[in-house]
Amino acid sequence: MQHTTFHRSLRFIGMLVCLFILAGCGASGPRVRSNVEQGADLTRFRTFMFMQPLSTDREGVQTIISSQLMTAAERELVGRGFQRVDSGADLLVNFSANLDQRLQVTQTPTHNMSRNMHSNAWGTHRRGFYSTWPSYRTDVRQYTSGTLVVDIVDAARMQLVWEGIAEQRITQRTANDAGPAIDAAMRDIFARFPARIN
Repeated sequence: MQHTTFHRSLRFIGMLVCLFILAGCGASGPRVRSNVEQGADLTRFRTFMFMQPLSTDREGVQTIISSQLMTAAERELVGRGFQRVDSGADLLVNFSANLDQRLQVTQTPTHNMSRNMHSNAWGTHRRGFYSTWPSYRTDVRQYTSGTLVVDIVDAARMQLVWEGIAEQRITQRTANDAGPAIDAAMRDIFARFPARIN
């Protein structure tokens, strides 16, 4: 029972994670990379469908975020000549997401000024010159980095053949309008997809 509750909590957190990741992706553009299975020829595939349930669903219910992800991914794949089907697809598509808490450390130079005092042979002091020397102020800020992954799986072998990964520093400013951010993130990811069929 406790194990089931734990997994339900993870799925719910995953849905929220995806929302903020995609919202953040619209701010200044994510860092995108991709991996392809060695020797894979993605042009031999023709059809695709989405895994059920998706990793971004919650307790067996399709979330709004899952629906938006599917719409954006379908647009990109259809635009490359692939066809969505309800069963017997060549490719399966899934999404996953996570958040990492990171630290950003910056050092800002500052200058301190002091008056130097010198001793002479009789033990008396005379005032010297002013001097400055550099010192640094260190600022540590915690921020959240989000990662969205699109998985493309060869359905016949149940083997991952391609994955696109978008990583972005998360801001809450765009969280209220996730749709355009999802579209932009998906375009950036699929710009690296190595197949277009006629």
